[in-house]
Amino acid sequence: MEHVPPPAEELALLDRELARLDARRSQLLVRRAWLVSVLMPPAAPAPPRFAGSFGPPPPAPAAPFGPPVARAEQRSAQNVLLTLGGLLLAIAAIAFTLVSWGHMGIGGRSAVLAVVTLAALATPAVLLRRGLSSTAESLAALASVLMVLDAYALHRVAVPEAGGAGFAAVASAVLAVLWCAYGLLLDRLRLPLPLAVVSAQLPLLLWAWSAGAGASVFGWALLLTAALDCAIAVRITRLPVRVTACVGCWTTGLLGLLLALGQSVSAGSAPAALAPAALLLTGAAIALAGAWRAPTGFAVAGGLLAGLCGVAAVGGVLRAGADWDWSVPVYLLCGVALLVAVRAPLPRPVGQGVLWASAAVVATAVLDALPAVGVSLLGPVSRLGEVWSGVPDGGVRGALGAGGPAWSHMTAAPVVLLAVAGLAASAHRSWDRLVRAAGPVVSPGASWRGAAGAVALGLGWAGLVVSPAVLGFPYAAAVATQSVLAAGAFAVAVAGLRRGAGVLGTTALVCALAGAVSTGFLSLAAQGATYAVFGVLLVVCAVTAVLLDGVAGPLAQSPAAAPAAPSVRLPWIAQTVAACGAVLCATVLARALGASWGLPVHQAAPVLLVVPVATVLLGARLGSRPSALPVELAGASAAAVAICMALPDRPFLALVLALCGVLSAGTAVRAERRPVAGYLAVALFVLAAWVRLSASGVSDPEAYTLPVTVPALVVGALRRRRDPEASSWAAYGPGLAATLVPSLFAAWVDPHWLRPLLLGAAALVITLAGARLRLQALLLLGGAVLALDALHELAPYVVQVVGALPRWLPPALAGLLLVVVGATYEQRLRDARRLKETLGRMR
Repeated sequence: MEHVPPPAEELALLDRELARLDARRSQLLVRRAWLVSVLMPPAAPAPPRFAGSFGPPPPAPAAPFGPPVARAEQRSAQNVLLTLGGLLLAIAAIAFTLVSWGHMGIGGRSAVLAVVTLAALATPAVLLRRGLSSTAESLAALASVLMVLDAYALHRVAVPEAGGAGFAAVASAVLAVLWCAYGLLLDRLRLPLPLAVVSAQLPLLLWAWSAGAGASVFGWALLLTAALDCAIAVRITRLPVRVTACVGCWTTGLLGLLLALGQSVSAGSAPAALAPAALLLTGAAIALAGAWRAPTGFAVAGGLLAGLCGVAAVGGVLRAGADWDWSVPVYLLCGVALLVAVRAPLPRPVGQGVLWASAAVVATAVLDALPAVGVSLLGPVSRLGEVWSGVPDGGVRGALGAGGPAWSHMTAAPVVLLAVAGLAASAHRSWDRLVRAAGPVVSPGASWRGAAGAVALGLGWAGLVVSPAVLGFPYAAAVATQSVLAAGAFAVAVAGLRRGAGVLGTTALVCALAGAVSTGFLSLAAQGATYAVFGVLLVVCAVTAVLLDGVAGPLAQSPAAAPAAPSVRLPWIAQTVAACGAVLCATVLARALGASWGLPVHQAAPVLLVVPVATVLLGARLGSRPSALPVELAGASAAAVAICMALPDRPFLALVLALCGVLSAGTAVRAERRPVAGYLAVALFVLAAWVRLSASGVSDPEAYTLPVTVPALVVGALRRRRDPEASSWAAYGPGLAATLVPSLFAAWVDPHWLRPLLLGAAALVITLAGARLRLQALLLLGGAVLALDALHELAPYVVQVVGALPRWLPPALAGLLLVVVGATYEQRLRDARRLKETLGRMR
């Protein structure tokens, strides 16, 4: 049946009609919006009192079609104009006073300024009654500038002999009072009262400057000004005044407290520290007074500042004259004393701020002690170039690479770390009682009990680690102490993880690993210490892995439960880490054994293979447990180290490669390891054979490789006949590679033409056979060898041609190639996908 019109034409007609309808609908919606805006205009604001004819003009009607054009607000434009006008008038007044003297004397100019100032002060009252508040604000700002100029003129006319700083102090105080009275009289003006607060910041500072006072007087001037600002901010409800007072309070208060802190820290005796302590305590009182009625955030900040000031004041008196290293415990003691704030009748935000101050002091003390921990843990790394050089001079400090003067400034580090650890342990043990005693200061739901226990454990361990170096232990005693600490940390980790305390167990495990690594590096200074430490660590890591096996056991039966069960995953991770640590310790011991026997590096490589032998056997014993694979990979890393050690000597390298191939073949006996270990074993055997041939000076490797290739290909063909789905790489890959790769290397160094010709012909036959039989291994191996062989033969001619070409031609050809490829990018992608699919269908 024929359609009239045809379907394609009808579809085009429908699309055009739908587009026309959409356009008409949009037009109608715009028209409807305009009609609604005309019928329902927004309510006009009530006209201001005494507006008269100065009221704002009615709004212009919106456009009938389309959205109305955005206009600048009339009020904003008016404010901009008034601001610019007031600024220009102020500039003119300054120029009149300071620059344009004309024929008038200073007295005449002062009189003119006084009259203009009075007019500028009186006019805003009239303008406010007429509702012109913006104009009134502009004239009030001009009057403020004129008042400052009047003060300058008064100084030049009336008291020219007075000092500038002293007169400025009096003038700023008078201006503050006048602006305050003016702002209270005309309370609808927003500028005078904030200006009064700003002017009030200057009198005391300028007075101290004019008197040539010292730092203490400046500190008192700043703190008294901050107290005035605090009182204004607390009692005045106007937001501009309150914001200005808060900014002034924090600025002057912090400057005064910094001056006091500097004097307190530099005081050489307790009497000298009393004056700055009084300043700091006054600052603390001001902060508490302001925080008592402040919003929550400011209250917490005020409590924090008050607590820090109290610690600085008391600690500065107690530590006066002492070295800075022992001053830290004094401040720490004062910071801990702030914890009594949990029982003080303080508002909750203020109490929280005081507790934050205590925490900040404690954290600062701990940070001051961390450099000593870093030197204790990382110091042995600086002596890696002196392995087995003997017991260093200076005991453990010499082994750490830090002399006595460096440690003389770290003597208080263990005291600080152990004290904070004891405090955290006490909080962990009696957390519930502390929360009940805190009352409103600490929320019962904010339980950091586990974190407190982890902090106690970590800092306690750090304090004990630092102690041998601080106390100047002999080398042997320090090594023994660090070994015991590492073993103890492993024991705590096992106990915590078996008990389900994941945070404590994880913290202990991290400490144990850090301590074990540091102790291992420390023991490398002496041969006996190396054997003793790594032997102990080997036993400790192995025992840890065995003890955690029962906890991590459920993961072996249900590996999928690990992501959803952290209590199962953490013990398994710890067990895996401990087992891999044991393998690493065994590797170090094997390397040390080879060095003790006096073997060269390449001859000691086979000794290192004892470790992968043990891991292969252990992996077979562990079976499907999740820790089996990491242990075997750790053993494989030891085998890789052995191969690297044997690289300088090719006969030993061939031996090591062959032994590694045997280990891989033994691993491939297990079904779950066969896909990877089998290929690895073949690759290692083939590589060992090539290295052996190279070491023996064989120039014709085909005589040795062809007898291996032919049986291997026969075996592969028989396997493909029994199992047509078998991969061509498994059937023919090893046999082909056994001959093709050594022959390719020999052809690249052969100056004659016969070997490259025969190799290219064989590779061509193999490539064509792979394409005909659809065998991926034959196609890719033959093609790769054929391409490399052809490149070797053509390379001299290519070099000659390139040398004869102009230098601009290769970049031009490369650019042209890129343009062509870019233009046919999509087609190239489709070709690449098609080639990939074709190769994927091959066996």
